[in-house]
Amino acid sequence: MRNEDFKQSMARECADSGIRWHFNPPKGSHFGGLWEAAINSAQKHFIRVLGDTKLAFDDMETLLTQIECCLNSRPLTKLHEDPSDLQALTPGHFLVGAALKSVPDTDYESIPFNRLHQWQQTQKIFQDIWKRWHVEYLASLQPRTKWYKPPVNLQPDTLVIILDENLSPMRWPMARIRDVHPGNDGVIRVVTLQTANGIITRPAAKVCILPIESAECAPTNTTNATQQ
Repeated sequence: MRNEDFKQSMARECADSGIRWHFNPPKGSHFGGLWEAAINSAQKHFIRVLGDTKLAFDDMETLLTQIECCLNSRPLTKLHEDPSDLQALTPGHFLVGAALKSVPDTDYESIPFNRLHQWQQTQKIFQDIWKRWHVEYLASLQPRTKWYKPPVNLQPDTLVIILDENLSPMRWPMARIRDVHPGNDGVIRVVTLQTANGIITRPAAKVCILPIESAECAPTNTTNATQQ
């Protein structure tokens, strides 16, 4: 990358594509915003789960790569406008052109750590981090509005993630809202979902709107009750 020919070709490519670079100042990691928040969340769980466990260099490299895959597998928004399509756009699409996948592995949650081999210990740490991080991430996608704001309005055909605490790493069950069932007060508490395996019914608290979609569904009436 330090080769002058490479630098000139890169500059020409960026100029032809209209790409402009904006760099954060040194020591200004807080300028990162969303991605720094994601790194901080994963780092917090990584330190708590790893504790005093000592890993070899190869095991640590493998573990960090798997954590990176988890972060880059999270759904961001719908990939197509087709209501029957359940695919979501992820950071992995920008890296490899497709959603990141993982090979199914044995669940080591109930097995004592000292009974596992070296590779199995690394995978148990990875699975523990996933169980903590993905639940926290999904909870962040479920906005809790105050009493003076209307709740988030779930709409049919919205692509959502089904909340399931027992999923294996990098599994994001996607569904489309087929129908909503409001209560007597007009608040939607139950939804009918179209999944890849059929139609199911779930509480509204068990579905998570994608982060980019949530901005479109956010409540707009912010009038304080004291002004009414």
